Amino acid sequence: MQSLKHSFPLQYFNKLATSTLLVITLFLLSACGDPIKEQALQQLPITEQRVTQLGDALNSDQVRNANLIKQYADKVLDLKPNLAPLINEFKKDATTQGPMYQALLDRVNTAKNQPQMFASSQALYDELLNIYQAADPVLFSDALSDPLNVLSDMSDGQLPRVNSLSKAQSQQANNAQDFGTGEQLIGNPSYGHWQTGSNGMSFWAWYGMYSMMGDLFGRRTYYNDWGRSRNYSYYNDYGRTRYSSPNQLKNQTKLEQRTKKSFASQGKRYTSPYSKNRTGSSSLSSKSKTAQTSANRFKSNTAKKSSYASKSKKSSSFRNSNTNTSRGFSRGK
Repeated sequence: MQSLKHSFPLQYFNKLATSTLLVITLFLLSACGDPIKEQALQQLPITEQRVTQLGDALNSDQVRNANLIKQYADKVLDLKPNLAPLINEFKKDATTQGPMYQALLDRVNTAKNQPQMFASSQALYDELLNIYQAADPVLFSDALSDPLNVLSDMSDGQLPRVNSLSKAQSQQANNAQDFGTGEQLIGNPSYGHWQTGSNGMSFWAWYGMYSMMGDLFGRRTYYNDWGRSRNYSYYNDYGRTRYSSPNQLKNQTKLEQRTKKSFASQGKRYTSPYSKNRTGSSSLSSKSKTAQTSANRFKSNTAKKSSYASKSKKSSSFRNSNTNTSRGFSRGK
């Protein structure tokens, strides 16, 4: 404790606590008379608790696909020990150290400590609801099907895909290109980002150890090609609204609009990568399907600038829905 005091003086902690308290106090004062801010204040501890409970569920092996990730990772490690650094990185997805869970923590902390970062109290409230849904253990398990199925593909057919058709089946159904092993994670901001090269074309750049995906299994993936011919993934077809921060969604929209403008200048048309759901899901929980309907309504209501009351009612009905998850494997042929 003594060494901690030397490294971080007491004044530092007092200043940090005072700063956080000031932000919260100002937010509380500004909420007076604003029903949406009051709703956000009520939702914040509920969302924060849900994320904590998800962490507890991961730590106690109560998230199905997280448990399968551990099993799959061990199997692939036996098959391909030379890929240990990458496999161990995927193993983190089954823990609270995984990028998807860490992203939820970051978003909660932003909502809690920096509410002024949001464009409006409505945007803050919507973000808290999205995080709440994303932290549902059943939905989070479904979201983990993407990294789980990357491990499946790395096993060269030794391990079945879960919650998903086989690669060949989904490619045929979607008339999709093959963007290599790991393509389920392309577009997911927890694993990488779209980077614009000197030629003005955007390509997928993996984070850290995930760069091995491109080095070992695939080729450089350009947004133009991927957007038109991508295959199914849970994130892009079901979870994007919940597992992206407002800023990440904003950046995705900017890239899409810039690409459309570039194509239009050449007399061509570019269709949004998210204009329609790709075929490929199998045995997803009914909660994911309900959440997808909720997300579509959310986007529609946002576009129409619908009232706060109707959004609140739909979000509440989702939270109170009583649904179950399928536990069956889907083994593609």
